[in-house]
Amino acid sequence: MITIYKSMESGVVKVDDVISGCWINVVDPTTDEIERLTLLDIPQDFVTSPLDIDERARSEREDDGTMLILLRIPYFQGAKTDVPYTTIPLGIILKDSYIVTVCRRPTDILQEFMNGRVRGFSTGKRYRFVIQILHHTAVRYLSYLREINHTVDALEDQLQLSMQNKEVMELLKYQKSLVYFTTALKSNELMLERLQRSQTLRMYPDDEDLLEDTIIENQQAIEMVNISNNILSSMMDAFASIISNNLNVVMKFLTSVTIVLSIPTIVTSFFGMNVTLPFAEHPLAYMIIIGIFLGLMSLIVFVFAKRQWF
Repeated sequence: MITIYKSMESGVVKVDDVISGCWINVVDPTTDEIERLTLLDIPQDFVTSPLDIDERARSEREDDGTMLILLRIPYFQGAKTDVPYTTIPLGIILKDSYIVTVCRRPTDILQEFMNGRVRGFSTGKRYRFVIQILHHTAVRYLSYLREINHTVDALEDQLQLSMQNKEVMELLKYQKSLVYFTTALKSNELMLERLQRSQTLRMYPDDEDLLEDTIIENQQAIEMVNISNNILSSMMDAFASIISNNLNVVMKFLTSVTIVLSIPTIVTSFFGMNVTLPFAEHPLAYMIIIGIFLGLMSLIVFVFAKRQWF
């Protein structure tokens, strides 16, 4: 799908044709749409590369000045998926008079620009637009990391009483997300530093400050994801032991109950033998037998409780 936007006095509006200073947003394009983009003198590999889900972050420049900036952005797939948070490529193509973004899936990052919620955003300021996308990507990583930490804290409360592997498997899902985040953030960091060193983007002082803030935010996200990953790994090991210990406590209790309940069987089996036994002729023999195994049961319960075997 191809959608064209242009910043006007009334805000960001959709337009029908490609005009100077517009923004062309491409989401999961068809073959015909890719051919339509190549007619705008956009190299075909610039359009197809962001559609490869495993593409790494990088930047390229053609002889005619057309530039591709490819970064990996965070993407929320859903809490019930195998990997709730993952990363996908986003391609930013810079032409002389307009900018093109290419992504396989719709993203919240670009949606904020479409809705006009980004301060100082203009489709005509191409280089600032690129830096704003990079900055919002780093901020989105931090936001998703906070959500992951909040979810892990909730799972931690459930794990303390758990005897199953369900919660541990949930933690494993979020650990996978952190691994994807780590790889993507480090790849983005190299690309950002390359852009800063090469100065391929013509920037005003405010743009340079925003790019510096973006690099700082990206580094903060890397540190945060490393800390979260280390904590989560330690937590999984600890709670695997806790689950095993909880199971041992239950088995200990059941074993103790089994021993206590076996006393009546032993006593009644003894008095059920076809030989001469004590109290055989006593009129209260039944009550005496009950008293014997109740006394033994009470004694065993007392000993087990004293030793904290229950």
